[in-house]
Amino acid sequence: MSHGDERDYRSEPGPRTEDPYSTIGGTRQTRTRLPGDDNDGYGRRPVRNTRSLAMVVGVVVLLIAAIALANLGGGEGKGPGTGGGKDSATAGTGPTAATGTKPVQGKNGTIAAGFAHDEQGAQSAAANYAVALGSAEMFDKAQRDAILQTVYDPTVVTSLQADMAQAYSPQFLANVGLNEDGSTPGGMTFVSRTVPVGTKVTAQGENSATVEVWCTGLVGMAGEGSTNPVTGTWFTITQQLKWIENDWKIESSAQTEGPTPVNGDNRASSADDIAGAVEGYGGFTYAR
Repeated sequence: MSHGDERDYRSEPGPRTEDPYSTIGGTRQTRTRLPGDDNDGYGRRPVRNTRSLAMVVGVVVLLIAAIALANLGGGEGKGPGTGGGKDSATAGTGPTAATGTKPVQGKNGTIAAGFAHDEQGAQSAAANYAVALGSAEMFDKAQRDAILQTVYDPTVVTSLQADMAQAYSPQFLANVGLNEDGSTPGGMTFVSRTVPVGTKVTAQGENSATVEVWCTGLVGMAGEGSTNPVTGTWFTITQQLKWIENDWKIESSAQTEGPTPVNGDNRASSADDIAGAVEGYGGFTYAR
């Protein structure tokens, strides 16, 4: 995704700040050592025999082939944004299975557009809109207004822009480490990125849909002396979508905390590593 991939989310460590768009607060997670470690007691893992290795490689090859066939199949006669058809209605009976419908190709500015007028298109729209609304661009007024105009029902945009202007106040921006105008202090890299993990339609009408987007997010300031280090969190965004002018638009949205997995034992990277990753790795356009 080329437009923002972020949101303002927090979890310990690091100071808490008020979020105008979320009620998420930091919580301390308990780490649990799970059984199943297959080392020999001295930090060494047993050597797998040749037959086991061959079986593993074979399974991986089969999985790659199956995914490739699923992505190639079912796309005939359906261009980007058209959706529909028997294949798209029946494909992907599992929550993470490939649907076979080609991903959206259109763009409205830098945000994906032209989603299919079906359940699958609503999920794609909700995922991409969650990314845009959680981006670092939301902390700049001009860019924020443009995002809201792109993803929301035109009838609610004006009042929403006014509400957001109050929420993203100079005090709030200062609390997250930004300058009062939303710019980033010199020598720092501001991080606000949202990554959808999955989507679920909870209600569907001919021209309306309610979609839940389960996400993980990063937020904070990377740089020497930062008092707001980049932290991660988990949350679910619920979007009420409406079919307007041949595309899905948001009527309203809400956010709740979790589901949150157990924290891993990964060593935290340096501020320079985080800043380099944010600048070097772009986001995605999401399609269900």
